This record gives sequence, structure tokens and C-alpha cells, in this order.
Amino acid sequence: MGFAGAMVVAMAVDALSGWPSWLFARIGHPVTWLGRLIGAIDRGWNRAADPPALRRAAGIAGALLVIAVSVVIGWMIQSLLPTGWIEVVLVGILSWPLVALRSLHDHVAAVAKPLRASDIAAAREAVSRIVGRDPTALDEAGIARAAIESLAENASDGIVAPVFWGALFGLPGVLGYKAINTLDSMIGHRSERHEAFGSAAARIDDVANFIPARLTAFLFVLLAPRRSEALSCMTRDARRHRSPNAGWPEAAMAGALGVRLSGPRVYHGSITNEPWLNEGARDPLAADIGEGLTVYRRAMLLLAGVLAILAFA
Repeated sequence: MGFAGAMVVAMAVDALSGWPSWLFARIGHPVTWLGRLIGAIDRGWNRAADPPALRRAAGIAGALLVIAVSVVIGWMIQSLLPTGWIEVVLVGILSWPLVALRSLHDHVAAVAKPLRASDIAAAREAVSRIVGRDPTALDEAGIARAAIESLAENASDGIVAPVFWGALFGLPGVLGYKAINTLDSMIGHRSERHEAFGSAAARIDDVANFIPARLTAFLFVLLAPRRSEALSCMTRDARRHRSPNAGWPEAAMAGALGVRLSGPRVYHGSITNEPWLNEGARDPLAADIGEGLTVYRRAMLLLAGVLAILAFA
């Protein structure tokens, strides 16, 4: 339970400071360090001339190597720390960069601000920093929808999942999860280059996020202004999403706000027809981003409170 207390420390430090830009300029960020390792493995092991089976095997080996290196580094650092409450505090501080509590809030809020002022161009620029879809094809509803979906999905991937694994295993759990999530972000997508090589990374990420995604969804339901709608939408629509995990927090958020999410979107000039979550509800607007952020803040406070009770009760 001491690791639960460490995750409260990590959440508190990140909520207060985020990852300062001056620190990023000096040393980068642990995720960028992981990204360099993954990029090097991708360039060296993912050879276009190899048959798909060999590329798939190389992808499995590469993913396991990155995860193992991350877990071992976390274990080695943690083993050097003094025991007791000093360990709890230090593990929390070391985990802080891997809990994107404030960053997610600030990036989503940065979309809401120009959208409320009807500055569509600035809102498109802001939303392009957090989603991969073509921002030029987005109107006000599309921008709001993209921001709310990113908020819901990344609340799970960026905060709840690393905190969950950190509460169980401490620093090795946080670093191991972050390696899995970064692998999925970089090579886990279905493209010609990564269809075979990244398949293992995508499947491992699905497993690692199975519980955190559903936990995030239930936190949203508990703190929703429309609790019964959030629960109904989550249980009805979560499995309609293309992702086995992202649909849970997104569907819960759609019901919580009384809006429809997902649906068709444009990637690189091509329309992807995704099913609607909470189909039949209205389109979201700028004000709904703010309401979504309120649900998010309350959910993260509840999560921190539960962890504190587990650690200190």
C-alpha cells in the first residue's frame, strides 16, 4: 500500500507543477528518452525487405526489450532507495514525470479558450496538438468532440493507467507501463510499415489498459452530472468503439455530458467511418469541454483520495 501513497505524491506534484518547460529544454522528458530507444529499434529491426512473419517476430522482441529495460531500470533505482516513508516520497517524485495530470488538463483547456471566443483557426491549431485527425476538416462541433475524446481517452492512458500500475509495483510498474504506452503510440498503429512489426505492441497495450480504462469510465460515471445517462451510455456503447479500451471512458464521458462522440472523422484526407457513441444526442460545443474538464478534475481527485485511504488508513 506504500506505493499507493507514492502515486498520490506523484499526482500532487504534477498537478502543482506539471513538467516545467525549462526542465524539458535541459533534459527532455522520460517519454522522449523511451522514444529514442523505440525509434532506433524500429529503424534497425523493422526492415521492409523482410517477410511479415519475421517483422512480427522482430516487433515482439523489440517490444519485450523496451519493456524489460524500463522495468529493470525502475527496479534498480527503487532498490537503492531507503525504506519507509522516504521511499514513498521518492518513488512519487520519480514517478511524477510519467503522470500527465496537468499537461492533459492544460492542453484540453487550450482548445476550449479560443473556441469559446469563436476563434476557429486558433482552436484548430490547439486541437491539432492532441489529436491526429485533420484539423482543417473540423468545425466547432468537431473540434469540441476531438478535445473531449482526447480528454477521456488520455485520462485513462496518461494518468489512471500509470497510477494503477505504479500503485501495484512502484517505479517498475510506472516505467513498464509507460514503455508499453509509448510503444503503442509509436509503432502500434495499423500502417503499411507497422502492421506486422507493431502488432505485438498494440496487443500488449490493450492488455495493460484493460482495467485502467474501465476504472476511468466508472470514475467518470460516479462524478457525472448525468450519472444514469453516463452509466447507460457506457454499458451500451463502449464496445462499439474500434478500441477495446478507449470506448469505455469515451462512452462514459459522452453520457456524462449528454453529447455524441466518435463518429466519422478525416485522417490524411481519408474519411474513417467510426460508430457514434451516444448516437442521437446533440453535438458538443465549447462549453461542454469545460464541463468535461470539471468531470475530469473531480475524477482525479477521487482517485487520489482512494489511493490516500489505501496508503494511510
